[in-house]
Amino acid sequence: MTEHVPTPHLTDPTILLTLTGPDRPGVSTALFERLSSFNLEVVDVEQLVVRGRLILSVLVTRPDDDGALADAVRDLAGDLAMDVELEEGIGDNRPRRVGRANVTVLGHPLEPAAMAALTQRIAGAGGNIDRILRLARYPVTALRLEISGAEPDDLQSLLLEAAIDHGVDVAVEERGILRHAQRLVVMDVDSTLIQGEVIDMLAAHAGLETEMAAATESAMRGELDFETSLRQRVAMLAGLDEKLLDTVREEILFTPGARTMIRTLKRLGYRFALVSGGFRPIIQPLADELGIDYVAANELEIVDGKLTGGLVGPIVDRAGKAAALRGFATEAGVALKNTIAIGDGANDLDMLAAAGLGVAFNAKPLVRDQARTSVNVPYLDSIVYLLGITREEVEAADAAD
Repeated sequence: MTEHVPTPHLTDPTILLTLTGPDRPGVSTALFERLSSFNLEVVDVEQLVVRGRLILSVLVTRPDDDGALADAVRDLAGDLAMDVELEEGIGDNRPRRVGRANVTVLGHPLEPAAMAALTQRIAGAGGNIDRILRLARYPVTALRLEISGAEPDDLQSLLLEAAIDHGVDVAVEERGILRHAQRLVVMDVDSTLIQGEVIDMLAAHAGLETEMAAATESAMRGELDFETSLRQRVAMLAGLDEKLLDTVREEILFTPGARTMIRTLKRLGYRFALVSGGFRPIIQPLADELGIDYVAANELEIVDGKLTGGLVGPIVDRAGKAAALRGFATEAGVALKNTIAIGDGANDLDMLAAAGLGVAFNAKPLVRDQARTSVNVPYLDSIVYLLGITREEVEAADAAD
């Protein structure tokens, strides 16, 4: 009968065994088989493989004959052509740091100077990098840094300036059980889910492309009240045939990576909403095609098959987008802390601020500067890396379908 080993106390002597060398199948098995002949307990294990090189650390309680343990492990290392280190300590003596966060870094390219600036600021905030994992190599390089010892809010503000200076994107999320909960993703449509602005596309068919584009750009920069600007722009469309809406919808191009992001996150049980200052006759069919759960958009007034140049019902503006996010979160049973908002314009700012994770996607400077997180690469599926999903996991899931 195997002797019972009592649960170790924090003050019990321990030995940290670390094997390093070429990775091959069976190394962990061989080590644990050697350890099984000693009266000890495994307290902690960490293993990492970098480019074919294995680092395996095992923390165990100190047995009665620690000399025999050291000899056994050194013999094993010799058999495996690996190096071994043994370090004595007391208990599970890793520092218990307050403040835990995941920092995701996106670069296209990601240069050493950027990493130097970010890691310097993490250390300056009292943070320790416990682990770094590559999430993707293309279309962007994405790394996740697991940090302890620094508060997420402090890290966010410290890292933002360095990220801007070095042309990379950084997102900071608190590590905790809530990050595993179901989430709701709320997206703007024009220049976020799709390429371009629908109202500009309608104006192009009416020969008003230049005038409309100037008015839209002014509104996106936040220079005009959104509702006033929208009503002025919609008035330009008076007299257009409603069949033009179908024509424009067929011309729409999704942002690269949009389908991949939605498909990937829906596999994980995420819910999706489109919240747009655009028009429901265009947006609802897109939502149906993509399996989107909720939609909030403006209604065009149409009489006798013609656009009147007016709108019907309440306007989905900056405040309306934030209200829609809150309403959809309630309907979906998702806490606000577990909502993700993605947008690019000034009228998205309230929505980005209300969400647990607000992402300015290829946004205007005004929006990028006020948002907690920004992504400035033209691939919408980069958002999944902010959530800790790797490119390999995405591709494996697609291949399994």
